[in-house]
Amino acid sequence: MIVYLNGRFVPEEQACVSIHDRGFLYGDGLFETIRIYDGGPFLWAEHIARLHHGCDALHINSPLTGAEMLRVLTELLRRNHASDAIARLALTRGSGPRGYSPRGADYPTLAMTLFPTTKRLPSYKAITSSLRLPANDPISSFKHVNKLRQVLARAEADLAGANEALLLNDRDEVVEGTSTNLFWIDRDTVCTPPLDGILPGTTRNYLLARCADLGIRTREARIKLPQLLKTSGAFVTSCGIEVMEISHINGQPIASSPITQRLRREYR
Repeated sequence: MIVYLNGRFVPEEQACVSIHDRGFLYGDGLFETIRIYDGGPFLWAEHIARLHHGCDALHINSPLTGAEMLRVLTELLRRNHASDAIARLALTRGSGPRGYSPRGADYPTLAMTLFPTTKRLPSYKAITSSLRLPANDPISSFKHVNKLRQVLARAEADLAGANEALLLNDRDEVVEGTSTNLFWIDRDTVCTPPLDGILPGTTRNYLLARCADLGIRTREARIKLPQLLKTSGAFVTSCGIEVMEISHINGQPIASSPITQRLRREYR
C-alpha cells in the first residue's frame, strides 16, 4: 500500500514518524475517516470543515488547504488503484521540545492512508460501557487523536463478544458509541442525542438531512438506558458502517423498526 506522509508518496513500510511527534507522545492531533465510493470521497466538504474546526481549536496550522488535500487524496487513490475504500487523514502538531507546551512545535505531520472496506453486517450487538463521558466536553466537537476512553470501551465490547459499546455521560444519558452516533425510533420519529458533549458526525448530519427530504420526523432528545431498551428501534451510524441497526443491548433484544431499514436502503 502506498501512503502519503509530509509531501511524499511512499510504501507504507517506509512511512516513519519521529518518536518526538506530539501525536505519538500526547495525542496532540486530529484525524478524519472518510468513505470512498466509486473513487470519490463522500461528504468531503463536511469532513474538511470539521478538521479545520479542530485545527482552530488546537491552534494547529495545516500544511495544506482543503483543496490541496483533496488533490493528494485523489492521487493516493490513483496510485493504489482504489475506488471503494476508507481513507484516514491524520494531522498532528509534529515534533517539538519535551513537555506539554506546544511552543516550538512548528512543523505539523500530515499523513493519509487507505484501508479496505469491511463486510457489512445485518445488525450490531451492543453493550453499555462502564466508562463515562463528561457532559459538555469542549473538545468533543472534533476528532482529536486522544481516544483512550473509546479504546477501553471498545475493549469491553470485544470481551463481551459485542460489535459496539455505547457510552453514557456523567448524567447517565446514553449519548454515542465508541466510533458511532446513536439514533432510536420513538413511534414515527427518529431521535438522536443533542451535540453537547458528543462528536457531530458527518453521517449523523447527512442522515438527518435525508430524513427531512423523506418526510421522516426527527428530534434531538436525551435518553437513559431503561428508556432506550423500550424504544421502537435503535441504530448507530458512521461513514464506515453507514446505518447499522442494533439488535441487542447488554443481551436484551431491541425492537426492529421498518424506519431503520428504510434509512439503511436510502443511505445506500
